[in-house]
Amino acid sequence: MKDSEVIEYIKTHNLIGLKAGEFRITFLEIWMVVVNDRIFARSWGFAEKSWYNTFLSDSNGQIKCGETVFNIEAIIPDDLIEISEQINNAYLEKYDSGSNSQYAQGIIKQKHIEKTMEFIITE
Repeated sequence: MKDSEVIEYIKTHNLIGLKAGEFRITFLEIWMVVVNDRIFARSWGFAEKSWYNTFLSDSNGQIKCGETVFNIEAIIPDDLIEISEQINNAYLEKYDSGSNSQYAQGIIKQKHIEKTMEFIITE
């Protein structure tokens, strides 16, 4: 699977597997969105041992698209302020329906915007 196939997979699937850091054993399924062929996710929870906080101390991880696993580096985007509105719109377009609506409306609030990571495929 090439980078373009990963992008398409994320665009067309609601839950994507994520491993944060070197020591996590299992994948956690989270929401991810694509903006300008870049992959983003926002943390819903604020636990000390969240995937977001893990990436702050160890930027290496993996995403799982179907049965294929890709190594990633997680970064806080340098242009987060400029791109936040586009990320908000991507979340709403992809997830704002049915029982997901309350979470989609919540994840575009400032406290979640501040917990945005970008995932860069490294292989």
